[in-house]
Amino acid sequence: MIQTAILDKKQKLTKKQIQQISKVAKIEIVYDEDSPELTPAMEKAFRLAAKNRNTYRKANIS
Repeated sequence: MIQTAILDKKQKLTKKQIQQISKVAKIEIVYDEDSPELTPAMEKAFRLAAKNRNTYRKANIS
């Protein structure tokens, strides 16, 4: 299950949130047919797409 929270940049994490993050960080990633492990080529393409998306966002903020 995915849980989303929106934080203000000045807001500090609660102890409960820190505990949740620590707990989740220790869980092993499980790959399946719906979310396979990325090959190096797929990972490179994903990073490039994210970089282009971020560049586009910065250009539209100005």
